[in-house]
Order: sequence, then C-alpha cells, then structure tokens
Amino acid sequence: MAADYKGDYQELVDEISELLGAPATLENRDFELLAFGTYDSDDELDASALDPVRTRSILTRRSTAGVRTWFEGFGITRATGPVRIPPSPEAGVYRGRICLPVRHRGVVVGYVWLLENEPGPTDAQLDAAMRVAGRIGALLADEAEAGAGLSRELRAVLTAEGGWQRDMAVAELRTALGPRADGPHTLICVAPWPSPDPDDAPSTRSVPHAAALCTIPWGAAAQSLAVLVRLRSTAVGAPALAAAGRVLEEAEGAWGALGIRGGTEAATTEGSPAPSGCGTGTRSGSGTGARGGSGKGAGGASGKGTRGAVPRGAGAAVAAAVAAGVAGASRYTGGPGTAGFGGPAAGIGDPRVGLAELGAVWQEARAAAQAALAERRLGPVAQWRGIGPYRLLTALPPESAQDPAAGPLLAPAHRELARTAEVYLDCAGQAGRTASELGIHRQTLYYRLNRVEQLTGLDLDDGEDRLLLHMALKRARL
Repeated sequence: MAADYKGDYQELVDEISELLGAPATLENRDFELLAFGTYDSDDELDASALDPVRTRSILTRRSTAGVRTWFEGFGITRATGPVRIPPSPEAGVYRGRICLPVRHRGVVVGYVWLLENEPGPTDAQLDAAMRVAGRIGALLADEAEAGAGLSRELRAVLTAEGGWQRDMAVAELRTALGPRADGPHTLICVAPWPSPDPDDAPSTRSVPHAAALCTIPWGAAAQSLAVLVRLRSTAVGAPALAAAGRVLEEAEGAWGALGIRGGTEAATTEGSPAPSGCGTGTRSGSGTGARGGSGKGAGGASGKGTRGAVPRGAGAAVAAAVAAGVAGASRYTGGPGTAGFGGPAAGIGDPRVGLAELGAVWQEARAAAQAALAERRLGPVAQWRGIGPYRLLTALPPESAQDPAAGPLLAPAHRELARTAEVYLDCAGQAGRTASELGIHRQTLYYRLNRVEQLTGLDLDDGEDRLLLHMALKRARL
C-alpha cells in the first residue's frame, strides 16, 4: 500500500522549528525541497533580510547544481553533527546557515536548513533537533525503499510476457499503489537515458504527477526511463506533458554533464540533412511548453539546469550505457542513412483507466519516443496519437528487411535524392510546395525525381508506388 510521507515530513520540520525558534526547511540528498516551516515573524519577511537562495528553493522546490556543489563544499555530505556555513553574497547566500545532516544507518540522506539568527540555538537545542533529524532519516529511508519497490513492480509489468505473468505483475503493482491504481494513468518513455543505475533516476517526488518510474532496456545495450503518470482524467494531457518536460530536463542535464549534448552541439556526420517534411523542420513539437524556462531553480550560485552533476553511478556500466545510447540514438536524428545525436526525446502513450492495459500504453510510449527521435519535427515530446504513420511503422519487428526497391536510394551517395523524395511525398506530391521547402528550382526538383524513379524502378505517378516509397523512407529513419 502506497504511503503519503508529505504530512509526516511537515510535522517533523515543524517540530524542529519549534525547538529552535526559527523556521526550518528539509531537503533530500539531491537538494529537492520536501517541507518547510512557516514564517511568523515580520522581520523574517523583510526583503532586505530574506535569503534569495532559500526563497528560490521554496518557490521552485529544488536547487541548482551550482548551489548544491557550493554547500557540499563545506563537508555536509560527511557531517555527523550541525555544520555552520557563513554568508557569501557573491554566491547569492546572504544569510549564514546551520545545516543539520539527516542520516540513516551512517549515510546522509537529507538536510535540515536554518538561517542564522542572533543569539542562535544552544547546543542543547541543536542536540534535540538532531534527534528529530534522525527520525526524519528513518522516514526518508522508508520512502526510498517504498519507491524502489514501486520501481521493481513497474519494471516487472513492462517487461513481463503476456498472459498470467503480466496479470500477476499488474496485481502486485496495483497493491503497491493502493487506491490510486484505479484512476486514469499514462506512461512516458524517455530515450536514450544515460544510466542503468536506479540511483541516477530522478525521484518520483521531483517529477510532477509521477506515481512510479524505472529504467527499461532500449535496444541492444542502451536504456530508457519509464514514468507512470497519474492523470485527473483521460481527456486532460497537461500532467503528462509537464512530467515529460521535467524528465527531459534531467536527461539533458545528465548527458550534458557527461560532455554529450544534442541539437547543434552534437557530433554529427558531415552533411547531415535537415529534418524532412513540408512545414516546420525544428524540434518544437508538443513538448516545448513543458520544457521552457532557464532552469535556474533555486540559484544565486552559479550553474544552470536542474541537476548538472555526473550521475552518481558513473563507472564502467554507465560509460557503456553512454556509448550505447549515443550509438543507438545516432540512427534516429538525421535523414535516411545519416547519423548524429540530436538529444533525448519523450513519448507519451494514450491514457487508460486503471492498470490492466499498461503493457499496451508502454508500447505506444516507446513508439512515440522512437518517432520523436526519428523525426525532429515531432519532438522533443511526442504523443502516440500524433505520430501519424509511425504508429504502424514502429510496430514492425526491428529486424524486418527494408524493401529492396528503396535500397539504392538509401545509399549514402544518394542522401540528397532520398531527402528530396521524402519531402516531395510529405508535401502530397505538390511540386511547388516541395521546391519551396527544399529551396530549389522546379526543374531541379523534376530532375531529382526522375533520378529517384531510375534508382528505385518506381513510378511516382502511381499511388501504390508512392505509398511504398514513402513508408520505406520513413521506416529507414527507425
């Protein structure tokens, strides 16, 4: 049965605030805000005294990588007792801090923060507050264990074969989620994900509307992240878009910390073409609104984004996953026969009520992520209902053979002809629109289309031949 820890954290933080006579805040080890004490002093709300780092932490519920690194430099990750941190206006820390490390079985799992005031708490008060912090540590460990259990149950559902195995896995997940299991849900697939280590995945608390998440293999060696999202109704998709945008921020930050970035900063092969399609050719699909903003979070100290640190599980396994992820992603981001890492993408399945059809929802989310990686104009967040022909193409077995008629056109030497044919077919065979999209003269277009017919043996005036070539070119992107 799922438990709600928020109220327990708030009660314990309020208890510390009362013991010390000052409002406290609680963050987990990733500097995500869990609870904060109330301000009941007019002086505490004085704009000249209010600490901007703390204010932003409360407003955004997390801190930047720069803020985290700055505070960790005072040894708080190893501390066994209160740590006093002096003010540093150049880092945006205008008020001194007292940090109470929250430990469980010898490991720091969070932090309680207080702003320094005169005369400050006594040693006896701090000792009492540390005992409360120990109770918070046990609660955080319990929540982490519950989250790990939900991750295992979700992974079991999404990787189980059909029939009784999946039915049993769904029943276990339903029990773990409790009454929430009967409401509307959807799944998000983010790929490629930079690490198979569960410790490198974001917490469900940091992802809006997330009920559970886990890593799932993506292709032969790479990883994806699955996020189970609670919805208010099957007709309202905003929660899923918000969750997808948040997790994409995490993925991009982790890839960036490893020195691998998407888009124009990616290492691409020479001559990678622009995306196909008549109309927009940028990655500005349905998810752009969910990913807006500068990502400064609780900053003041340097650092942008959310969690720009190298994943905690970095090592041989992560390095292998990174290499596999980039290699796997490189097939998706250019036109047929091109390479280049355009960054991670997210796919969202159609919502369902209850958990019985999670297997089907996951296949839809995976397909949408594949489509967003293959066609930049569909991403960075694609919904299954909006990926058009990829709903059929992604259902084909990965090892299915390419149609032989398209083979010669997909050779690297004919990359520009392949792109011309795809744009022409995307534009419903309208020569004027195609020439405008490609920025070429009509006579050049006609010459290229004639060459396409010679290479493929297909007649572009024949509807079935056009359909075959169009699907073959789209399939090549996968």
